[in-house]
Amino acid sequence: MRGKDALLPPEGSTGVVNVYAGSTHDRGAKLRLNPDAMHALPTDGTARFLPLWHGQHLVAEDRLVRLHGTQIDAAARDSALFLGHDGPHALFAFDMPGDEAPAMPDGTFVEIRAAVMDLPAPEAGLVAQARGLLHWRRTHRFCGQCGAPYRATEGGYKLLCTANPAHMNFPRTDPVVIMLVRHEDAVLLARGVRFPPERRTLSALAGFVEPGESAEDAVAREVREETGLEVRDVRYHSSQPWPFPGSLMLGFTAEATDRAFTLDTDELVEARWLTRDAILNRDDADFTIPGRAAIARSLIESWLADPRPA
Repeated sequence: MRGKDALLPPEGSTGVVNVYAGSTHDRGAKLRLNPDAMHALPTDGTARFLPLWHGQHLVAEDRLVRLHGTQIDAAARDSALFLGHDGPHALFAFDMPGDEAPAMPDGTFVEIRAAVMDLPAPEAGLVAQARGLLHWRRTHRFCGQCGAPYRATEGGYKLLCTANPAHMNFPRTDPVVIMLVRHEDAVLLARGVRFPPERRTLSALAGFVEPGESAEDAVAREVREETGLEVRDVRYHSSQPWPFPGSLMLGFTAEATDRAFTLDTDELVEARWLTRDAILNRDDADFTIPGRAAIARSLIESWLADPRPA
């Protein structure tokens, strides 16, 4: 189990390694360009397959279950997406159909948000890759230019229009900025409108990067739009794949010029300036902070460890 040590970087590394990051397998970018090799891999006896069913992952003893090719049918092997090599094993991911969870000889299908903290970091990285790729394939079945079906190539990482192969599509990742806004001895945490009243989690502000702006521009714009605050000294902290369904969270800190905020009530229900002591003693308060799987928690804990202005 990773538990309390989830935010500690691996020995010998620098910086923060967030949950869903830190994958160590070889993604096989060069191998994907070899159609003969890619065609043969799924039926190779060393290939292993990671199943998803309705977004749930097959897990046993804090590990992802890797099925042998003989345990799945030909249709599943043909539709599986190549993840890369982990040692001698070529790894693939595929969706299992059906309204009821399939009976499996090993493991149980689980909601990964609850289980991810029990997975080793490389396994969580496979989760993010598999979820992102499969979601992209589910939502990109037809050419956006002419409507013809797509045909997958390069292990599932490239889609070609069957009517015009010049129309191509590649895996999509949506960049999102998430920022811990600071002012002197406090940080601003907020609760969004999508969280119900009983969900008392206060978190960092966040928003999608828009076309034609840098990540730093997006930080300043999102803070201004949601709270009316102006920020300076925007600094990068770390990043995190967030496979719900396919974002890359770009973590920053930023200094507010003052504390007088005005909420955009279409986005936020509440916001509070919280001191270090208030967050550390939150057990007796009416709020919580995000769980350890979220980069927001990493941003907050980094500030708690050194709350002085940069």
